[in-house]
Amino acid sequence: MSIQKFGIALFASSMLATGVSAASLNVAIDSSPAGLDPHLITAFNSVVVVQGNIYEGLTDINADLDVVPDLAKSWNVSEDGLSYTFTLHDGVTFHDGSTMDANDVAASIRRVQAESTGSPLASRVSPITGIEVVDATTVKLTLDAPFAPILSALAGIAIVPEELENDIEKLQQTPIGTGPFKFDEWQPNGYIALTKFDGYREDGLPKLDGVRVNFVPEAATRQVGLTSGDYDVLPGIDPATALQLQAQPSVSVFDTRDVAYTLLGMNATRGPLAEPKVRRAINMLLNRQEIIDGALFGAGVPGGPLSPALSSWALDTSEFDCYTPDVDGAKALLEEAGVDMPIKLSILVLPRQDARDISQVIQQQLAAGGIEVELVNKEIGEFVQDWRNSDFDMFVSANGGNPDPDQYFYRTFYSGGSTNVFQYDNPELNDLLDKGRSETDQAARKEIYDDVQRMLACEGPVAHLAYGNLFTAVNNKVEGFEIYPTGRLTSLVNATME
Repeated sequence: MSIQKFGIALFASSMLATGVSAASLNVAIDSSPAGLDPHLITAFNSVVVVQGNIYEGLTDINADLDVVPDLAKSWNVSEDGLSYTFTLHDGVTFHDGSTMDANDVAASIRRVQAESTGSPLASRVSPITGIEVVDATTVKLTLDAPFAPILSALAGIAIVPEELENDIEKLQQTPIGTGPFKFDEWQPNGYIALTKFDGYREDGLPKLDGVRVNFVPEAATRQVGLTSGDYDVLPGIDPATALQLQAQPSVSVFDTRDVAYTLLGMNATRGPLAEPKVRRAINMLLNRQEIIDGALFGAGVPGGPLSPALSSWALDTSEFDCYTPDVDGAKALLEEAGVDMPIKLSILVLPRQDARDISQVIQQQLAAGGIEVELVNKEIGEFVQDWRNSDFDMFVSANGGNPDPDQYFYRTFYSGGSTNVFQYDNPELNDLLDKGRSETDQAARKEIYDDVQRMLACEGPVAHLAYGNLFTAVNNKVEGFEIYPTGRLTSLVNATME
């Protein structure tokens, strides 16, 4: 995958203004995470802290979206595709000094599967029906049917200590993993501090003494802090900020095609939104290019159910007739649906500038078709809670993508799926999704997910809006940084400071 880097001048500084040593790196994000439990989190501000830094999985996804070994150094697959036997690295320890072994792997998978946990990742491991600890460094997973994306799915399942299997509170505040950095301190209105894990399994890593993730609500403050040297990395910045920072000689802006996407989510049980024709009409009222130009400064492409970064899976949006803006056609469809006009709905808005801008454009576009929209702005904790509880008519947000379609589609759109907050129930789609995860022939899987995309694009509970460029701004005194399409800061393990 190509990675474009803007800016070439170097900026030197022996000490950060925060007083942290030059061997520590300062990240700035817009708000404090809602929690840090890797099996419960969904928000970007939580993921950027823990995934790849504090926690690791059996497998990992690299910058090219390929599955690579992580805590499992190798694996064998049975001829019938129903058993996967993983061999773990020996001598791996958790940050509390305890040894990580196959029992911890088994407990972590059971924890995600458990209904009492309520993990949004549950569907990723639902086909696993047997977990056998063969010995301390060997674990065997048995499936109820072939599950093509299992290796990719396991990359998202962090391994935690066995004794926390039934605890759904401790890890939200004090995470314990095997990653290169260990949790040190959380100042709720200030920062989260991570320190170098001296017991990390890879010799010579991490190279930094620590990472401090600062909570800085004002975008302008984050920008000034980056150029002055107070902060070293601004992850997931919006296109407007990226454009401004590209002109700064002390800053490099990395970008890559994002597998994450912006969306308008719809509660399929709320009034007129329960009618597929209404959802199709909403799609027809959306002008995605106008949204990209007005809210994303042109940095993106109209988005279907899968990112164009997934070139072997994604259909071109030209296949979706509802993506052609058609106000008159949408009005006719609403009349055909027999709903009372005007339709009055609300949009719950993710507290992020691009989401706010997108919501305002959508509000104007839907008004043209007789849909009156109220924008509801809440802080991130309330937003996540309302999202989890399906307490919304519609919402505008940004969701992380995945390298395999199953990891997104199954949990999001399957009836009862772990992140099916839309309360969407489509038996025909369920059948396709079941077939997609059990089919191991690539060409046959492609045909199945082509049908899934066509079914969801216009009448599903999500109006996919745009796949933008993922931008991260980095002070030039940082070396070894690499941007990942998943948005994770995994490359900090190799980063150094001048």
